[in-house]
Amino acid sequence: MNRGVVTSLSAIGIAQALKIVTHKKVTGKWELKPLVQTGGMPSSHSAGVASLAAYVAANRGTRHIETALAIVFGTIVMYDAQGVRRHTGEIARLVNDLEDHFEIISDDYPSLQFEKRDKELKELLGHQPLEVLAGGIFGIVYGIASAKLEDRKLRKEEPKPMIARDFKNE
Repeated sequence: MNRGVVTSLSAIGIAQALKIVTHKKVTGKWELKPLVQTGGMPSSHSAGVASLAAYVAANRGTRHIETALAIVFGTIVMYDAQGVRRHTGEIARLVNDLEDHFEIISDDYPSLQFEKRDKELKELLGHQPLEVLAGGIFGIVYGIASAKLEDRKLRKEEPKPMIARDFKNE
């Protein structure tokens, strides 16, 4: 399989797993829920795209078109994670609060017909800038480490060139 894909997907998986640890640190409870949730520390989106960009840059060089593509698309994903998605979550929180207030008001005014939804809107969608930064830093370190590990592995498998002294005893 493509090592860049493996690097990126494993960075996402590790970042998701790290959310369990950071959730424990914040709440004091061990829970597996953060493993499948969006949002939280560190950003797995950022870790995935940053690791791919770093991996490509380490293998191809910073002037290669593949590196440029990975960096530009990674920047868009990271900007979206801490911008649009985070604001969507904040709006969802406001709507959920507003619905709670309408429920209280509807008890006082029976003519006001209000039906509470079965499920609240999902509030934890995006990331705070620090979460994106942490995911990005983790991804860069992980991507470079993956490229260096691959280089070391390839060097071990590469046949060594024969030199004149290897033929002396023949």
